Amino acid sequence: MRSRINPLIAGNWKMHNHPAESRDLVNKLLVLAGDVPDREVILIPPFTSLPIVSEAIRNTRFKLGGQNMHWEKKGAFTGEVSGVFLKSLGCEYVLVGHSERRHVMGETDEQINRKLKTALEIGLISIFCVGETGKERDESRTEAVITRQLELGLKDIRDEVHKIVIAYEPVWAIGTGKTATPQQAVEVHQMIRRQFAKPVTILYGGSVKADNIDTLMAEKDLNGVLVGGASLKPEEFARIIKYVNP
Repeated sequence: MRSRINPLIAGNWKMHNHPAESRDLVNKLLVLAGDVPDREVILIPPFTSLPIVSEAIRNTRFKLGGQNMHWEKKGAFTGEVSGVFLKSLGCEYVLVGHSERRHVMGETDEQINRKLKTALEIGLISIFCVGETGKERDESRTEAVITRQLELGLKDIRDEVHKIVIAYEPVWAIGTGKTATPQQAVEVHQMIRRQFAKPVTILYGGSVKADNIDTLMAEKDLNGVLVGGASLKPEEFARIIKYVNP
């Protein structure tokens, strides 16, 4: 059973698009996919584009998210961004624990837990990312890895998981062109759901494209998708947003 009425489609632009490019992309998306009433669409641009994207989507159905935040609200943390700042710019969502933050930037489960707690405190909805590497999957450790990420990331806040969006993003499928089969995605989503007493919202992320979105979203255990590279292509992202209902 879906825990949200409307599926959630989030586009993570990563470190792409300066402000003018971001504005152009949003304007194209508004023309191509701004009239889909039963989808919740979240745009997650770089920090430097947040103000211009926030203005462009005002009074539209699109929502705004940040790609990361610090666990402190303010302080001597050069180069970091406070969740309070994100919220002041119109963000309703924030990515926490993305695999690139974990594996490239070295973020720990403890740091991710602190970010999730702060986001809850200030009223941002976290998109909390979990997932296994290819090596971990080959060694049949998918469940153990994700269970650990959930337990440590949600330490002391498991009762508030209904206020958080979980994104399953197999690391081996991010930016590789590989996509988990619907069966693989469903197996992990069901495994995650079994760990909670309350309904949870779970997205799938990992090489989501226009040519596989219909098949993925035909699975009732998927509440939506977290899109990477395809969200930078207005025609393709619009097709993802307007996926065909099963």
